[in-house]
Amino acid sequence: MLATRRNPQSHSDSFSSRYGTSKATSRSRRYARDTSAVSKRLERRQVPDSPPDGSSPSSAVITISVGPERRLFAAHKEILCVSPFFATACSRAQTLDALNGRRIALPEEQPEVFSCILEYLYRGDYYPRLARNERRDTWELEAPTTKDGYTDGATIFSPSAGGEILKDTAVYCAADKYGLEHLKRLSLMKQGLHTGIQCMTILASARYAYANTPDHESKLRAHYLALIIRSRSTFKRSGTMQMEMERGGKLFFDLFVAMCNHMDDLVMSNTKPTLLE
Repeated sequence: MLATRRNPQSHSDSFSSRYGTSKATSRSRRYARDTSAVSKRLERRQVPDSPPDGSSPSSAVITISVGPERRLFAAHKEILCVSPFFATACSRAQTLDALNGRRIALPEEQPEVFSCILEYLYRGDYYPRLARNERRDTWELEAPTTKDGYTDGATIFSPSAGGEILKDTAVYCAADKYGLEHLKRLSLMKQGLHTGIQCMTILASARYAYANTPDHESKLRAHYLALIIRSRSTFKRSGTMQMEMERGGKLFFDLFVAMCNHMDDLVMSNTKPTLLE
């Protein structure tokens, strides 16, 4: 089992610095500012505390058909249009079909992921929510529960990945698609707070991240690169890691092991006392 909880006081390693990831404390301060801004925007809108039932006279209600099974969701248009993606979708749907313009189809989206998106748009967060630990001056998951040694609700089954992945990774990729920058930062922060995630799930989530983000989007990818490097001793022993690397050729696994050994040598050399001439 691999614990992914990070110490917010620890310094960033070379991979984190290289790929632009910041310290957890900096993310916490930035998240606090972002959360405050979102809360103010929601207050100005006077958004209801729960998804709409279609009876609100203040805003049109949009029906969203999600997934291959066409699971239906409903949301106020003004809430959805915070997202550039949905603003365009709403405008295009009404232009093409005036009678059915209040329905948007997302056949490739997962209902579990879209539910998180909708919860965020209305409440500024999604389950499990973030809670501030004032005594430790850190952010934590609100009342987390564990199941079989890892955070319950941390993963979802992804048909495209063919297995379990971190839910926060799927939310991040959806937020990138829908143009919700604050949600990307929120989900990235939250996925670093889960514990006991297996190597298999980490690797599946990393593959999902690469498959569902553009090449110029580096933050989520850098998160996984830094995580694997920090936990290199665990991944070196992982048969799953070797199998995954060998799918692209044995060279890649050998390169990975060599990189890990080299980094270990560097760590050891830096801890040895030096002799003064």
